[in-house]
Amino acid sequence: MSIDETKKLIELLEKSNLRKLLYSKGDFSLEIEKEGMYYERPIQAMMPATYPMAEESKPAVLGKTIDSPMVGTFYSSPAPDQPPFVQEGDQVQSDTVVCIIEAMKVMNEVKAGTCGTIKKILVENAEPVEFGTNLFIIE
Repeated sequence: MSIDETKKLIELLEKSNLRKLLYSKGDFSLEIEKEGMYYERPIQAMMPATYPMAEESKPAVLGKTIDSPMVGTFYSSPAPDQPPFVQEGDQVQSDTVVCIIEAMKVMNEVKAGTCGTIKKILVENAEPVEFGTNLFIIE
């Protein structure tokens, strides 16, 4: 199985609500599993060493962050003519939708995952983001 085929399977799992993906073809089998709400180490461990890990490319940020669970385009509101999901100073709960990440024409809601106040929005609307990009600082 090529790395491109493996990446496609990872993207399929990423976009789904599934926790685990089992793939078999002939004598080859592959198992990919998300840890908790988002995968971090198992998928990155499968990537070739030539690809930098998300943590290596992130600038240091003080405080708790809400990070991008995938590669895509960040959108702060549900539609161009609608207000943003959250603004700096807003109180959020763990299930509050804070933005959308578009990946391959699929709009994926990103939830805060924790309670607190949005201290800073770190990404501009319609800006491309990578897996692990800090989107918000929350306190």
